[in-house]
Amino acid sequence: MPWNPSEIPDQSGRVAVITGANSGIGFKAARHLAAKGATVIMACRNLEKARAARARLPADANVRIVELDLGSQASVKKAAEEILAEYPRLDLLLNNAGIMWLEEGRTEDGFERQFGINHLGHFTLTALLLPALRDVAGSRIVTVSSIAHRAGRIHFDNIHLDGQYGRQRAYAQAKLANLMFAVELDRRLQRAGAQTRSLACHPGIASTNLAGPGIAEETPLGIGRVVRWLWPLMTQSAEKGAWPTLYAATAPQAEGGHYYGPARLKEAIGPPREARPRRYAMDPEKGQRLWALSESLTGQHFP
Repeated sequence: MPWNPSEIPDQSGRVAVITGANSGIGFKAARHLAAKGATVIMACRNLEKARAARARLPADANVRIVELDLGSQASVKKAAEEILAEYPRLDLLLNNAGIMWLEEGRTEDGFERQFGINHLGHFTLTALLLPALRDVAGSRIVTVSSIAHRAGRIHFDNIHLDGQYGRQRAYAQAKLANLMFAVELDRRLQRAGAQTRSLACHPGIASTNLAGPGIAEETPLGIGRVVRWLWPLMTQSAEKGAWPTLYAATAPQAEGGHYYGPARLKEAIGPPREARPRRYAMDPEKGQRLWALSESLTGQHFP
């Protein structure tokens, strides 16, 4: 039988940090984990939206809100300090938040916006929270990538895409970086003998507030209207889009260093199973090179 969230083991006593937990896949993941007894830390940029999302969860759910702007390295560091001050032991980190297909822009720290938020913000957050995870039996770090990673490459000599920016190019690079980071992190955790495993996943084509409008805007005007109208028919719900994340985070059979996504229609929809990463993403030499670049850009080194 295909996996579904009813198979999530009891999460009582476990603490989960979820970035972007106020909407879409992050919110669905938060709801399921809280329902299974986990303490959920909703790490969100917009506190008003986070509080509104919290109000949609059961009143007795054990939920904490922490302000986190992944486009600001200072905010990431402040959020990590706040989390660790209250929760010195963590069981799950879900690197879920992201942006998609935005016009060219820079983060507070001068990074290309999609790469800076989707990858570098999570790189720093993971490094800072890792001491609370690595000695915890069964702890996992799950980083959300995308099937769009297949169209990407890491522009090592022009990582901010100066003079070469395209919304799709930048997004594909960022989501490829997410996958490469998750895989390289697991290699390093295994070599260090840590108890934490790092996994990657993708939601397929899920109907969330992240994807639909951007795709429509990237198409010619007439086609864009059609895409916007057909979008709900072409995708699965945010609920089912969250299943690969929940599978990677909780399924006993999910393995570190592996990549999970929907099972049907070339990984667009369906229940979760092991996904097919692009060979580029699994290259250890490229993974190490991205790691070194990420350390150089953020000044953050893993313990």
